[in-house]
Amino acid sequence: MNVLLVNGSPHAQGCTYTALNEIAKTLESEGIGATHFWIGRESLSGCMACSGCGKTGLCVLDDRVNQFLDMAGDYDGFIFGAPVHYAAISGAMTSFMDRAFFAGGQNRPFYLKPAAAVVSARRAGTTAALDQMNKYFLISQMPVIASQYWNMVHGSRAEDVQKDAEGMQIMRTLARNMAWFLKCKAAGIAAGVPLPAKEPRAVTNFIR
Repeated sequence: MNVLLVNGSPHAQGCTYTALNEIAKTLESEGIGATHFWIGRESLSGCMACSGCGKTGLCVLDDRVNQFLDMAGDYDGFIFGAPVHYAAISGAMTSFMDRAFFAGGQNRPFYLKPAAAVVSARRAGTTAALDQMNKYFLISQMPVIASQYWNMVHGSRAEDVQKDAEGMQIMRTLARNMAWFLKCKAAGIAAGVPLPAKEPRAVTNFIR
């Protein structure tokens, strides 16, 4: 079993990475593989609503989003980390998640796979950013993994985050909960527990 850790910070090994790396170490101690994926610093365009991904399951803009989607099907769970900018996740991470989840919805690499969001801030805006990220998981039928408190760390530098004792503990608890869920899911599948029945999707709007 393996979890993909997505770092949505422009800093490869900054505050967000420090939180994700604490998760990675704990997952590995629980016998779960952990892989880091950095979205990088190159510009990421937002979704153009062209629906081209409906034909291929990949975005028509061939960049880090498609690199992620090529990998996603091989992983059993996901943790997305992002810095907080103006009480929301960074613009690059918003573009990344908009496109990855819209395109990914075509080939279902996320269906019933557990996910969690982690945010990093100097001081405030973290709960609003978490709400933003969790919506991607909920619309994709992904079980959301919780911790002992909201999944956040605080600090302006990686060294600050390392000193956030409660934040680091939250990351470790989150990792152990993710590991437990994955093991329970595997045990259920091995015991023959069927996946939920599906209905054809009903799509309505509010114009009558």
